[in-house]
Amino acid sequence: MRPAAEVVDLGSVVGGNITFLGDRIGCKIHVEDLYADLDRHARQDKLDQVAAFLKSRFSHLNESIDAILCWDVFDYLDQATAYVLAEESMRMLRPGGILLAFFGGGGSSDLRYTRYCIVDESHLRHTLHAAACARRLVLQNRDILNLFGKLAVLDSILLKSGVRELLFQKPTN
Repeated sequence: MRPAAEVVDLGSVVGGNITFLGDRIGCKIHVEDLYADLDRHARQDKLDQVAAFLKSRFSHLNESIDAILCWDVFDYLDQATAYVLAEESMRMLRPGGILLAFFGGGGSSDLRYTRYCIVDESHLRHTLHAAACARRLVLQNRDILNLFGKLAVLDSILLKSGVRELLFQKPTN
């Protein structure tokens, strides 16, 4: 018998997400809250150290996670840090595992994070919350595909807002 699926949520703790994932999917949820990590580094004027921090941030074993919710966290990273997070995500992801990521359509100096809440199978709700770190990186499609080169794109949606939703899967072989 296979143990319950394991999901890593790189966003902040959102009760609705925990309820949805726990009740509907019956999975184990690991909330990692990278936004809090980014805020801490920004307040200490150490954003240049986030890449090194992320290399040892996650204790999950290789290929042990069934799904990763990245939300829009890549928008707040510089390019080197984005590559580290992508590599760590791909390392943790089990063959056949899924990764969901959102990418903003344009830069912004707005100091707010987007907090996403899963409403149901087809809908998300979002709210904005104060942040110490502004959006830093605008990735083009080719940059996103290079970031996640070891994963296959299952679906890609461009929203009217310019936000791109991408669903990736790690190959099984």
